[in-house]
Amino acid sequence: MVNLSFFDESREQSQVKATIIAKYFWAWAKVILPTAKKQGGRIAYIDLFAGPGRYKDGTNSTPLKVLETAIEDPDLRQSIVTLFNDKEAENVSSLKAAINSIPNIGRLRYPPKLINEEVGDEIVKQFEKMRMVPTLFFVDPWGYKGLSLGLINSVLKNWGCDCLFFFNYNRINMALTNEAVREHMNVLFGQERADVIRKELEGLNPNDRETLILERLAEALREMGANFVLPFTFKNEHSTRTSHHLIFASKHFKGYEIMKGIMARESSEQNQGVPSFEFSPASEKFPLLFELSRPLDDLEEMLLNEFAGKQLTMQEVYERHNIGRPFIEANYKKVLSAMEIKGKIKALPPVDERPKRKGATTFAGHVRVIFPDKEKQP
Repeated sequence: MVNLSFFDESREQSQVKATIIAKYFWAWAKVILPTAKKQGGRIAYIDLFAGPGRYKDGTNSTPLKVLETAIEDPDLRQSIVTLFNDKEAENVSSLKAAINSIPNIGRLRYPPKLINEEVGDEIVKQFEKMRMVPTLFFVDPWGYKGLSLGLINSVLKNWGCDCLFFFNYNRINMALTNEAVREHMNVLFGQERADVIRKELEGLNPNDRETLILERLAEALREMGANFVLPFTFKNEHSTRTSHHLIFASKHFKGYEIMKGIMARESSEQNQGVPSFEFSPASEKFPLLFELSRPLDDLEEMLLNEFAGKQLTMQEVYERHNIGRPFIEANYKKVLSAMEIKGKIKALPPVDERPKRKGATTFAGHVRVIFPDKEKQP
């Protein structure tokens, strides 16, 4: 049966998802292109669950946004190769018509390729045999069928390849302990890891279940070489539970840093300037929940403990500490500036010798930070 209900309307969550992907595609392409030009000049965008192209309200979905972005840039027009797949012939036909209606679509050097295949072992084997050009790979299954670590690794194995995939937490959480779909979960996580997860989940409360499943997923991705994993959480309309995660996986810190900035801006709330990396339709209804947390205070204590007795540049502090944590570069600069003023750290050059911007003293990446030993901390 064709399941088109996801495309019945352009929901807020869908728009946030499409915005994150389109923004990252642009930023990724501009970073990758200079090197790619020396290696043949092509880069790729692959979407294996592309859908019909437009929501029922007429809003463009991700494939059209990516193509429109490429058309507007002269370098991208000459370099981008796109592959869109959907197992439903009706979706492929609709997407083809939507693509053909894009103004100036003919300016792309490589016409978009559309295929109609079931995502499974065969596609994984094809990708495993190929040496991929730098590729941004997007996987957005309706549920979980077709999504596997093998599929993700078949693309991530090559230079310049990053992956974004939707992780339908609500359905996967239920499926992990459902014998009727046991094989699907074994394919997703690998049988050995899936068995370990099932055992670990016994007796856990809902929050701990989610934390465990995400941690095990991140561990599996890191084992494949994707050392930089970043989840963005989508809550249901009442913010009572997680519906799904958009997971980013990369082998390179630069990609992680760019995506973190994009996801930070798309977060539905920030507290003390620290993004939630979450889209929650009900967040505005419950502001007190977010005001009670003071994450920058926590960051100050973390830095004092982790770097006690060490000297590092601001950039080194940021790069070593932010991975796997919600903090962005601006948070580190703000906290270190405050710590210097309070006498909790020393900086070289000191505050009175650094330039000011808009009335505030800057804390540039080259500024050295001197953390006191734990016994000397105020």
